[in-house]
Amino acid sequence: MYSSRRLVTFRPRTSTLYTRAAFHASAPAYVHVGDSIPNLEVLHENSPGNKVNLATELGGNGLIIGVPAAFSPSCSNSHIPSYINHPKLSAAGQVFVVSVNDAFVYLNHVPIFFHTFTNLDNHSMKAWASALDPTNTSGIRFLADPTGEFTRALDLAFDGGAVFGGDRSKRYALVIEDGKVRQVHIEPDNTGVDVSTAEKVLKDW
Repeated sequence: MYSSRRLVTFRPRTSTLYTRAAFHASAPAYVHVGDSIPNLEVLHENSPGNKVNLATELGGNGLIIGVPAAFSPSCSNSHIPSYINHPKLSAAGQVFVVSVNDAFVYLNHVPIFFHTFTNLDNHSMKAWASALDPTNTSGIRFLADPTGEFTRALDLAFDGGAVFGGDRSKRYALVIEDGKVRQVHIEPDNTGVDVSTAEKVLKDW
């Protein structure tokens, strides 16, 4: 949906801003600076009956953070904790974590190290949120993209069949200002933890 839009160019605020020339490890994504958030009511918060449309939910400033899978080691041990523990997180506005996972509350009592890549879809974003931020002191909201429709609308899906059993989201962070994409930080190898960390994304805030 983004490939047909006219690219609106802004001067990047940070050196980690994704550009077409910056990386060559994966095909360029079609979410661009100046694009609107996809207007889709397909994301689930806590349960399938509680749908969220980020185009209306996030009309001001905030972050959309994409991860390949809930409960995966890199997501749980470094990527999302980098935001939860960052002293400048509150300045970012509303913060949402999106993953191609289901939203059911399921097996949330099982320690994280028992979860494997082959059964990630059996565990919920709510359970993951409870494991990472039990008292929700960060204010981060965790959203499931069960069909991957939101992720595909951003053109940020990749074939993760070999590890995750199906399509997954690239690891990314989108800085949103006034409901528009202001910065795009996408991991060039899809799943690494570098340009999309809080230390990189929030360093100039």
